[in-house]
Amino acid sequence: MTTKKQLENQLGDYICEEPVQAPESEDDVDNTAEPDVYEIEGFPVGERLDKVLAVLIPSVSRARLQKWIEAGAVLVNGEPASGVRMKVADGDELIVTPQPAPEDTAYVAEDGIDFEVLYEDEDIIVVNKPAGLVVHPAAGHWNGTLLNGLLFRYPELTRVSRAGIVHRLDKETSGLMVVARNEASRTDLVRQLQARTVGREYWAIVLGLAPEAGYVDRSIGRDPRSPIKFCCRGGQGSRPAKTRVRLVDSTRIAGRMVSWVACRLETGRTHQIRVHLTSVGLPLLGDPLYRTNASALPEEAGVAAAFNRQALHASRLILKHPGTGETCEWFAAPPQDMCELMEALDFGPIDEPVTVFEENAAPQMPDFGPMVYEGEADD
Repeated sequence: MTTKKQLENQLGDYICEEPVQAPESEDDVDNTAEPDVYEIEGFPVGERLDKVLAVLIPSVSRARLQKWIEAGAVLVNGEPASGVRMKVADGDELIVTPQPAPEDTAYVAEDGIDFEVLYEDEDIIVVNKPAGLVVHPAAGHWNGTLLNGLLFRYPELTRVSRAGIVHRLDKETSGLMVVARNEASRTDLVRQLQARTVGREYWAIVLGLAPEAGYVDRSIGRDPRSPIKFCCRGGQGSRPAKTRVRLVDSTRIAGRMVSWVACRLETGRTHQIRVHLTSVGLPLLGDPLYRTNASALPEEAGVAAAFNRQALHASRLILKHPGTGETCEWFAAPPQDMCELMEALDFGPIDEPVTVFEENAAPQMPDFGPMVYEGEADD
């Protein structure tokens, strides 16, 4: 039997969680709850407000109480608290309006969330996710996500686990995703992902000259040097990760080689393509998280130098329809910004799938081509 943890390990490209952002003004306070009134008594003179609240309301974490203070949900003697470090004293009156946890209100329908639906029937929805859209609510992005938009367009998804989302794309990665429209379809799609029979093909523009074919087999785990990055390292917390790579085209711009590669995932780790390609000396053009000074292009590179997100697009999706069993395939060209980038690099055609995997079929074992990377990175 597959455990929940094993199941999660098989699925999608996970978004990177970011620190929770505090509300910016009192207008963000949720006043639906009845306020609680406390009178300070028996605390040291000049004690910090957040420390006092942590004692008075032990059921709420101090970090969350600090958010309440910053949001204006705490009044001291009738006035909004000046900050978490505000000094209070015996006799002061605190009025606290409890605020809901962000995750408590995250799975709600929202209008105005833009995404393209390429295909839909009674079992599945195929979405072309734009860059800049987070897939589902998480720390730092409790609303305004693809999931919220799906719930608005398809209210029946409230009856499907995770609103039918079975795999994910990073926030700034564009492209194709499949969404299950009922629980039976979701179960079938999850099984296909577990069996690695779902074809997920990505286009990436990378710095450097990529070889004709390659296979990156390196475990991925959290980077101990950064709370939001991942890296190719063995040891506790790392998970096996495998990516197949094919060169589509290459060019030189401003004295630097740039390659267009197609990638196919055999696993679905957070930032997998970005981490794997960076680890073998092929960082994605424009990637704000994994790029280095050495990977920056000079201004004369024009559009390529100004591109400010990872140049990564999920272009192709192949799966067995959970209702009919037929093999289905979808293609989506990159969004406008990446199309302009590829046109500037004279890469194309960009309005049809590439065939490099079909033309240069690889055996199951990584014993082909000049680029075979296995084990831990040298960093």
